[in-house]
Order: sequence, then C-alpha cells, then structure tokens
Amino acid sequence: MDPSSLPERLNLAQVFLHARAAQQPTRPAIYFEDQVISYGQLADATHRANAVYKGLGLEWEQRVLLMLPDVPQFASAWFAAVQAGGAVSAVNPGLKADEVSYYLNYTRAKLVVTDAPTAAVIDSVRAQCPHLKHVLVAGGEAGKHLDYDAELARAKPDTSIADTHRDDPCVWLYTSGSTGFPKAAVHKQHDFVFNALTYGLPVLKYGPGDIGLSIPRLAFGYALGSNLLFPLLAGGATALFKEKPTPEKFFEMLKRHRPTILTAVPTALNGILNAPGLRDADFSSLRVAISAGEALPAELYQRWKQRTGVEILDGIGSAEMFHIFITNRLGDVKLGSLGRVVDGYEAKVCDDQGQPVAHGDVGTLWVRGDSMALEYWQQHEKSKSTFRGEWCVSADKFQRSEDGYFYFCGRGDDMLKVGGKWLSPVEVENVLLQHPSVREAAVVAFKDADGLDKPRAFVALNEGHSASEELGEAIKAHVRATLEPFKAPRQVRFLDALPRSDRGKVLKTELRA
Repeated sequence: MDPSSLPERLNLAQVFLHARAAQQPTRPAIYFEDQVISYGQLADATHRANAVYKGLGLEWEQRVLLMLPDVPQFASAWFAAVQAGGAVSAVNPGLKADEVSYYLNYTRAKLVVTDAPTAAVIDSVRAQCPHLKHVLVAGGEAGKHLDYDAELARAKPDTSIADTHRDDPCVWLYTSGSTGFPKAAVHKQHDFVFNALTYGLPVLKYGPGDIGLSIPRLAFGYALGSNLLFPLLAGGATALFKEKPTPEKFFEMLKRHRPTILTAVPTALNGILNAPGLRDADFSSLRVAISAGEALPAELYQRWKQRTGVEILDGIGSAEMFHIFITNRLGDVKLGSLGRVVDGYEAKVCDDQGQPVAHGDVGTLWVRGDSMALEYWQQHEKSKSTFRGEWCVSADKFQRSEDGYFYFCGRGDDMLKVGGKWLSPVEVENVLLQHPSVREAAVVAFKDADGLDKPRAFVALNEGHSASEELGEAIKAHVRATLEPFKAPRQVRFLDALPRSDRGKVLKTELRA
C-alpha cells in the first residue's frame, strides 16, 4: 500500500486487522496473562462486537467511548467501532466523577465500553449525561449493565465492514493543554494508515516476528499506534497487561513474553533503571525501545544503553499528528536531538510571524503530513491557530541544525527569558540530572524581588542523599560550572517526586504555583 495514494474506500478495521486475519488466522495477535489470542479469534470478537453495537443502534459517525485498561477487549471494542462506521475515542479508566461526566457529555457517546469500577463512577453521574444510552462492562461484574463478554458470546458475527471513505472522521485523540480538560483532535481513517506506512513499519521495522510491549496505555495515541496498530499491520503481536505500569510489572512482562519492541517514556525508563529488579532482568529479547512524550536526557540515554544494550529511538509526535513525525533511527542516533523528519512529513522552525528562523535559532515547530487532524472538537478558535492550511503549528520550541536534526528546547509556555536571553529548561534539566544526587529535575520560572523571571529548580533526590541548603548550593554550582551562569537556577527546592499527569508528563503548572 502506497502512503501517498491510499484507496478512496478505506476502513481501519479491514486494514489493520481483518486483512491479516484472513491470511494468518492462527497466528498470535495478543498475549495477555495466560491467554494467547490469535488473529482469527480477535477478528471474530470484533465481528461479534460489530453486531452488538449495531443491535444497540450505533450508526455511522456516532461516537463510542472506551474507558478500559489494556485488555484484549480494548482491541475488539476499538476495531468494532470503526468497522461499524462509528467514531471511537478512548480515555484511561479510574477517572474521577467530574472527568467521567466531562468525557460523556463532550463526546455525546451513546455507547460506552468500560470496566466495573468505572461503571460505578458512570452511575454516579449518569443523570447529568443525557446522551448515554448503553454501558457495556468488560471483564465481569457487569451488574445492571450489559456484560460485554456475554453479549459477544451470544451475538452472531457480523462480518460486514462499513464502506467508509478514507477522509471520514473515525477517531478522536485527546491532547491536554496547560489548563482545563483535554480537547479532542478529530482524525480521519487514512491518518493512521499513513503514519504506519511512513513511521511504524519503515522506522521501527515491525515484522511478523516482533512482539510489542508498552508502558503508556492504549488510551493514548502513542501506545495505540506502537503497541496495537503497527504490530498487527506487520503480522506481529502485542503483549498487554491491565495493571499499573510499574517497573516490577515491566520486569514480569519482559521475562514472560520476551518482547522485541518497547514503547516507553523517559520517566518509565528512569524508573526501570532505579528499580531493584534491574539486576536480574534479561533485556536480550529487546531489539529497540522508543521514547516520546517528554525530553529524553542524554544522561538517561547513556545509562540505559550501558546497562541494557538496547537502543532508544527518541522522537516527537502529537495527538494532532497522531504519532511520531520526527525521530532518531537505528544506526542514526544523534544524542540530545529528536532526530530527523520522518519521510512523508515536513517540518520547519519559525518565528512568531511564521517565517523560518536561521539554523540554530530557537523558534516554534511547524509540521505537515497526511496524518494531521481535521480540528479540535468544539474548539474553533484554537483549531484556527493550530491547523493552518497544510501545517500544524505546535506549542513547542525547537532548534534545527544545518544537517537536519531537530532539538527540543521546551514548550512555548515553559521557555524562560532571563536577562534578555532565551533559556531552555530542558538544557538545564539535563545538567541537573548529571549531578549524582539528582533523580528527577524540572525547571520553571519565578519572579524575583524586582519582578523579573529567574529559573527555579525542583529536584527529587536519589537514595542516600538528603535535602539541605548545602546540597542546594552544590547543585547550583554544578550548573554554573557547566552552562553559562545566567542559566543556573537561583533557587533549588526539593520534592519526594515531581507531579505528573496520567501521560507521565511533569505538571509544570503545579510547580509554578
């Protein structure tokens, strides 16, 4: 399939699942606990879910909301929604009542597939959610709700696939700003196929012998691509687990399923390296790890590579573009950079007027490619400022080298101007992490006595180190000795751990407050 000329009639369920299931029905598609689910079994469950959805009145372009952990039912529920011609979105389970109410009303979903604990939360807000008609509970304990697994077992498989257009809206991916609830980037059918054919298969080199494992959850587009869509398109498999993604669970999955490709974020990689189970872990099955979501410190890359021998391909993607569009590659890793543009995409670094800046100067990242979303749902003004013709204007500040490598400097609202000079928090954070006492670090601005912006560092310490005024001064001196003095934090504050979102990103708004 040519990513530059995809067929006019296109359905993701057919491309990513049913075409492969027809060729290799007995081949493993999902490893989960003691289960091995074949392509044929996953396709059958999807056909049955398709029948259940239609029996409950799902029509084309209507929304289906998933609030599920990483279980096999996530895959069948997701593929069935697009097979039926619906639009699917997914969020993590375990949300608070106000978050559940927000997503139900924002999507106006008539159908929700969830687990028993989240169903109880839905019950508590259901009176506030007039669009919701049916709650299907996967994994047992459905109570008064429909039992997803039992409904599928009773249903006659409906093998019909909606004759959708490649430009039909079909998936919502959520992106969170600095404040408020997440907004949805509305994606078309062909966006996911385009990125899989330009990044997923050629860069990660997914093949039939690969088994994926992800620390981020399938509710996020990053993991959805790397640990479900890409392996299935290649004829490989994915290993899923529903528990919290702790280092201990990672070591268990590594030993049990011997994955070959790891999807991760820097925080998780750092946690693995600091966990007691590291000394007994066998990383020999892994051929590559990918990292995104936050900056990968050079110091962390070097520690990981030295201990595991596994290459990390750091890259950047976004909900607006579905997945990664700038990345390092096997045999072409430029330490400290996010690599080069993925074939099929274009990127440039621009000033506030949208004009490209000189190589090495800091500017805003603009990107274009055929996986760009249509809009943010119910965010017209924000859509206009982000989606400008063929270009997606990010909130990220970058530098581009003359030889085409991109360097992340920070989000636009994270950048500091100190004494009239730009300061990249990422640069300072990387140096802080080189101090032997520092486990985690984040840099934000604060106002000094004269009302001027100055850098403040928040650090969490390694075991064996205690917070003290003397240590704070030593950390500041370490940065001054490595970088220009104006970049050194004027204050160092100690925390047990940095506050993070469910995506693993540091919540700098909390630190600023």
